[in-house]
Amino acid sequence: MSGKVNAVTVRWDGAHRFDGGRPESAATIRLDASGETGPSPVDALLCALASCTGVDVVDILEKRRTPIASLDIAVTGHRADAVPARLTAIELHYRIGGAGIERVHAERAIELAVTKYCSVRDSLDPNLTVTWTLELV
Repeated sequence: MSGKVNAVTVRWDGAHRFDGGRPESAATIRLDASGETGPSPVDALLCALASCTGVDVVDILEKRRTPIASLDIAVTGHRADAVPARLTAIELHYRIGGAGIERVHAERAIELAVTKYCSVRDSLDPNLTVTWTLELV
């Protein structure tokens, strides 16, 4: 295999809790299937999708010389009822703030992030429905 490599380790911490991160970094993420002490693994996947597309949106708008002042992304994941309760649809709602940001440019940045640049989205099932909305604040 060629290309970039990402490597993480995950350590069980009892019950359904795991701490994970890059081996060379002290920073870790707490994952908890119960959601009591951290996001569940599916929540973390939704966070990964939002932050991945968010990085791309920020970069695209900065390249247009319209840097943003704020970005919040609310994510809703719809899951199947049957085990393994896979995601069946994801909705992303972007709230972008900043002087001079035009709706058409923000929409284009989001569309490119979701359909072309985000490696997390591209790693998900291509049949998974991912929709988005935009609110300028």
